[in-house]
Amino acid sequence: MAIDDEPLALKQLVTYIGKVPFLELTAQCQSALEARTFLENDSVDAIFCDINMPDLNGMDFVKSLAAPPLVVFTTAYSEYAVEGFKVNAVDYLLKPFGLQDFQRAANRLKSRLTPLASERGTEDEVLFLKTDYRVVKVSLPDIRYIEGMSEYLKVWIEGEPKPIITLLSMKKMEERLPDYFMRIHRSYIINLNKIQEVNKNRVIMDASTYLPIGDLYKEDFQAYLDTRFLGK
Repeated sequence: MAIDDEPLALKQLVTYIGKVPFLELTAQCQSALEARTFLENDSVDAIFCDINMPDLNGMDFVKSLAAPPLVVFTTAYSEYAVEGFKVNAVDYLLKPFGLQDFQRAANRLKSRLTPLASERGTEDEVLFLKTDYRVVKVSLPDIRYIEGMSEYLKVWIEGEPKPIITLLSMKKMEERLPDYFMRIHRSYIINLNKIQEVNKNRVIMDASTYLPIGDLYKEDFQAYLDTRFLGK
């Protein structure tokens, strides 16, 4: 989450977040009060938060949270630095800061978040899906892609000739999947680790599976490719 009452500073935060492959922007807020309202119903792993804001400053906002996420403070006032670390801030960015400084803070966040992810371990790599009258355990890394068809989903599993068919929306499935899955079309979510080739507006999963890339999803998918592309 990015929080800053100055529109240009908020835009810069959002831009920098978009340039770091392991960060995903969940929300952008122009006040701490707006951010607190968002967190009443949703959660985030980390916050980039300005300190000097009207109504409720960033420092007091973080102190008010019962279970605060990891925090990187941003401010134009260096005197806040010591106080920032008293609330266990991961880093402190003094404005104006550049992408290199932001990347440093992002890497510190990642190093703090990685142990948390490994603690969750294998339980986050498993789903249970209801199909017919059974409940089937599915290993997420084994999912090749997911195909939406009206109210149902076809979940295609590595090595299985037929998909698991379950009554579920694409949105609900998308919310539960880890970040190595991506929606590329209103009807398809793919496991990025299972891609064999990208050819024009199609993703080739194997010799007989060609999935279209929808116009609404081209930009995000191209951004993913750009972060991993080698060559001219």
